[in-house]
Amino acid sequence: MFRVCVFALVTAVTTTWVPGEAVAEEPGGRDVIAQMFGWNWRSIGRECQTTLGPLGYSAVQTSPPEEHSVWPEKGFPWWQGYSAVSYKLESRFGTRDELAAMVRSCHESGVQVYIDAVINNMSALEGCGVGSGLTPYCHELYPAVPYTERDFHHCGTPGNTVANLADRYQVFNCQSFNGADLATGDDSVRDRIAGYLNDLLSLGVDGFRVDSAKYIAPEDLAAIEQRLTRPAYVYQEVIYGWQEAVQPEEYLATGAVMDLRYAGTLSAIFRQGRLAGLRTFSSALPSDKSVVFVANHDTEHQGTTLTYADRDRYTLANAFMLAWPYGRPKVLSGYAFSSYDEAPPSDPLGRATDAHCGDGHWQCEHAWPGIGPMVAFHQQVQGQPVVDWSDNGGNRIAFGRGAEGYLILNGEDFPATDTTYQTSLPAGRYCDVMHGTVQSDTCTGPTYQIDNAGLLHTDVAPQSGLALHTGAVIPD
Repeated sequence: MFRVCVFALVTAVTTTWVPGEAVAEEPGGRDVIAQMFGWNWRSIGRECQTTLGPLGYSAVQTSPPEEHSVWPEKGFPWWQGYSAVSYKLESRFGTRDELAAMVRSCHESGVQVYIDAVINNMSALEGCGVGSGLTPYCHELYPAVPYTERDFHHCGTPGNTVANLADRYQVFNCQSFNGADLATGDDSVRDRIAGYLNDLLSLGVDGFRVDSAKYIAPEDLAAIEQRLTRPAYVYQEVIYGWQEAVQPEEYLATGAVMDLRYAGTLSAIFRQGRLAGLRTFSSALPSDKSVVFVANHDTEHQGTTLTYADRDRYTLANAFMLAWPYGRPKVLSGYAFSSYDEAPPSDPLGRATDAHCGDGHWQCEHAWPGIGPMVAFHQQVQGQPVVDWSDNGGNRIAFGRGAEGYLILNGEDFPATDTTYQTSLPAGRYCDVMHGTVQSDTCTGPTYQIDNAGLLHTDVAPQSGLALHTGAVIPD
């Protein structure tokens, strides 16, 4: 819940669906996810129309939409959205009608909608309260679902909490993060969870990120997915721990998995490692079952990965992710914060206000010059091999993707001057999509010439890069 997020996914491709099976995109198809963390439904619907669709994003991941606890005394922290109270679609991010309108708006723009689904647990509030939809509840008593004490696990540990992650029984049957742990092995509980997910599907939702999937037995997840009324893309939050009893590989049968190892390693390399070491970069999970990212809402607030505050390095890391042939990329787009608990910009009642890029609060990383246009680069080079790798043995690398794209990243603190790079690109003049876009056959940023031998002669500034692809050629 407050750690890494992992997903399973459904695409627009018509196919026979197996519960939990991720549907792969065809080469050249859209597959990049934008995680719009803290954005309300009105703002996501607008952003699908103005930015996400035009940039080529495949899907948007939302925050949890279910009714949740409210903690005004804590400043309405961001994580209260993961403390479920009921399955009513009334949250700090908007109403049921606003959610439905957002789905329609995104679909009109060719963008699918994946919901962050809290189904392992209910609220983390030990006492009683009133939820974001004005529903009264108590810990292990949720009349609006309804759930009562018998619908929850009671594992016998002090405080009924997970005390030992090496104990498989505790992981699946004790409370994590103080959330009332649902007895997901019980058919009636499975029915109610599936009912919530099916309600979302009825609004047109396309898939789910399963929050805290690691704390749900794989067979329980499979049973819930079998109750879904139509195909959905599912990706699951399953955090790796080398001494822990439950591992990400166990969840490959129920969907895609987001492996924190990718984000941690990539962030470490861009923070203090040698970019030259990325030549064989990968992770432990199959590429077609991995949703990869530089940061998500958990790691960003914990400081365990790069964040928006790293600016140039963050941009370079995302550009690499979007250019490298591994996993399904997800780009985080959130808000500025100065403390772990800090909520998205909100009104006095804790409801998220409309997002406005450039206002100093909303970071809008999904549209940054070195990130947003790289979505089209990623789409253009899908299915192409890595070719023409070169590096300086340190923090400058360059590589191509077949004859479709070429990327240079200079992570050094000094420029790379008067350098010649061998590419496999066709001769022509290309728009650098890390610094511009093609508009009316012109580039809003710098352009570069590839000669008849595939050579590129250029300088690259420190902590910068350039990206060329055949979808961004400027006519002579």
